[in-house]
Amino acid sequence: MTDSYLQENFAARIGGNMFGKDTTIYKFEKIKRARRAAMAENPSLPIIDMGVGEPDEGAFDIVVNALKEEAGKWENRTYADNGIDDFRQAVVRYMKALYGVELDAATEVVHAIGSKSALSLLPAAFVNPGDIAIMTVPGYPVLGTWTKYLGGEVVNLPLTRDNGFFPDLDSLTADQKKRAKLLYLNYPNNPTGASASPAQFEAAIAFAKANHVLIVSDAAYAPLNFSGKPLSILSLPGGKDVAVELHSMSKGFNMTGWRLSWVCGNALAVKAFASVKDNADSGQFAAIQKAAIAALDAQGEITPAICEKYQRRLTRMVSTLHRLGFDAKVPEGSFYLYVGAPKATADGEAFNTGEDFSQWLIREKHISSVPWDDAGRCVRFSATFVARSGMEEEQQVLAEFERRLSGSKFVF
Repeated sequence: MTDSYLQENFAARIGGNMFGKDTTIYKFEKIKRARRAAMAENPSLPIIDMGVGEPDEGAFDIVVNALKEEAGKWENRTYADNGIDDFRQAVVRYMKALYGVELDAATEVVHAIGSKSALSLLPAAFVNPGDIAIMTVPGYPVLGTWTKYLGGEVVNLPLTRDNGFFPDLDSLTADQKKRAKLLYLNYPNNPTGASASPAQFEAAIAFAKANHVLIVSDAAYAPLNFSGKPLSILSLPGGKDVAVELHSMSKGFNMTGWRLSWVCGNALAVKAFASVKDNADSGQFAAIQKAAIAALDAQGEITPAICEKYQRRLTRMVSTLHRLGFDAKVPEGSFYLYVGAPKATADGEAFNTGEDFSQWLIREKHISSVPWDDAGRCVRFSATFVARSGMEEEQQVLAEFERRLSGSKFVF
């Protein structure tokens, strides 16, 4: 069968005339294939899914009930465009209560249809061909992907235990600093679980001011904090001069599929984002925004309960892995546990990469994880495994996790 003429029309940014012909199998597809193979070989042994990165529970009743009430209202039927004022006002209250950040609802807040959408649109407001976005690895790549789509470049800085899982901005060359437009930070971090300290954020603010860079602080996991009060870069001196921050209803409110977030901070940058967004979507359903108001105003009841669950699960997971020789400790935030992969098992199974270990886990133990080999041989476990019937099922899953892993001895 001959190729359609469309094969020659694909943009170079997605592969050009080789689009659809790339035989590379990406790691998440490898995980899916290994999972299917493991289930086919031993269908009676359930998969313990610690790879998924989204909450295992639904939104709280107060939020669902608010959506039910608002969904049928005549006034909520229309395009929301760049968001309703009531939602922006709720964001202002929330940011003040949880982070101590003062915002102007009219000029320093705009909603987005999820953080991923916001990250994909922000480069269009700032990146010209040849400009640089400073990213971190391992990490969430969307802002970097869109930077490259627009003809920009990405400089990846590694996150390691040695550098406190914070990028070494001093390692950039003079040319890279000169061409840099965006600096992406994500704390608490996916996948490492590390939180940024005030001193680290202050160093980033100083770097941004010195090099005329906008910080894009992805705070999707910020409410999930286990070590004191959650931190916003906007709460620090000079933060609003150089940064926008992305917050999400997904992780801290169990509203992943509702697709609602916001960009806040520097008024000029927020205005630029809103201008791009206005040409990309017509806003999230107003009833969802109004339901989110109920969540934001009840954050003192909702988010602590979610945090307690994840911290409890992570503590048990760390205890299991630590007994087996892993250098594991409870993260400061998020729901991720990022650990170095072993080199081998005592009976001779070798792991040259984190991906090797992750594949072995799903194949031999029916435990799903996510490998990361960008800055060391590592894997990420998530505390979002499903335990729908409550605490008893949660403890059963954690006990089974320990039982399956305890059958092997690992070499590090």
